[in-house]
Amino acid sequence: MTPRTKADRLWGRLMALAEIGALPCGGVNRQALSPGEIKAWRLLIGWGAEVGMEPSTDPAGNLFLTLPGRDRTLPPLLMGSHIDTQPTGGKFDGAFGVLAALEAAQSLGSTPARDVTVVAWMNEEGSRFAPGMMGSEAFAGVRPLAEILATRDAEGTSVAEALSALHAAFPEMPRRPLGFPIAWYLEPHIEQGPLLEQHGTPIGIVTGIQGKKTWEMAVRGEEGHAGTLDMADRRDALAGFARMADAMFREVGTIDPVIKFTIGMVRMEPNAPSVVPASLIFRIDLRHPDNVVLDAAGERLEVLAGFYAPPCTVDVKRLVDAPSNGFDKDLRARIASAAKGLGEAAMPILSAAGHDARHMAPLCPAAMIFIPCRDGVSHAEHEWAEPAHVAAGAAVLAEVAAGLVLEPAS
Repeated sequence: MTPRTKADRLWGRLMALAEIGALPCGGVNRQALSPGEIKAWRLLIGWGAEVGMEPSTDPAGNLFLTLPGRDRTLPPLLMGSHIDTQPTGGKFDGAFGVLAALEAAQSLGSTPARDVTVVAWMNEEGSRFAPGMMGSEAFAGVRPLAEILATRDAEGTSVAEALSALHAAFPEMPRRPLGFPIAWYLEPHIEQGPLLEQHGTPIGIVTGIQGKKTWEMAVRGEEGHAGTLDMADRRDALAGFARMADAMFREVGTIDPVIKFTIGMVRMEPNAPSVVPASLIFRIDLRHPDNVVLDAAGERLEVLAGFYAPPCTVDVKRLVDAPSNGFDKDLRARIASAAKGLGEAAMPILSAAGHDARHMAPLCPAAMIFIPCRDGVSHAEHEWAEPAHVAAGAAVLAEVAAGLVLEPAS
């Protein structure tokens, strides 16, 4: 049976979800475990209920909507992404994946051989609670739940406190264990890069995700009066950071054309105009598709931090260590076949950004479907995906899902 996705229904749901946390310039601020996310859950649960999907959650605050299958003892097909956004995020990052999965499940037209479950992972973005991908990491056992729950946002609220508020809003919702067995995982997403648009190709068959490492580094110096403390006697945290950053950009940021090195957050204290800075905290994001290169670059960053810190000291804390991964060849072939059958051009593509699918790949056959985004822009209010591409991505997903779950149970 060929699934029948409805492009207008999917687009309408995307626009309705974008109204929760809507910003004046067209973007969305709907951060993890916020009142906005609670409101978004209610919307998703209501849409799922229209076709008999059963809601559930787990100790990490992941949301599951399950379309019951004929044999409920079989591991389900899991599809989805996330609904949290950056503070000035767009309408499509994450949300497209969840709603395309919902549309694909709704389009099946008959009872599947096994359960089909749509997931919205908790805190993929990491904008309120860092680092991101907390829900999928907890599910996959990549990071201990206790460590995740202890994380606090800038206002001092812990994940545990925010998660309690989320679960309290849905007191009757069934709880599932972390890491329940799954048969396959599929994640649709906007590319967050320019390649599909440049090639005029609506479907990206994601081959894998490049590796990522992140650090928080804290430079410790000593306060002093800007007018009286001699330069030779200063333990200036900002000067130490400047030395480190310069060396890191020169030595690591130029290793090869595909390295991605970013210092994306800096906090300095006391941050006063006439005071020598006593402390500075900054975060590093390092990415590369070759794990050997990534590991070597990461080791060099830590060496440079220690070498250029004196007379200050530096504390180096590793936050994320996610190696590059590949996706299942059979699922990629199914995506290519589905795109061809629907008359949609498709091409293989490596994901430069991280996604929850990274953590599902070791658990089961996993794959991702990309669609283009205008100018490759994401994590911004003017992020945009064309309605035709949204529809194409959902249709390909539905074809792949149908091929997996409308076959006889086995």
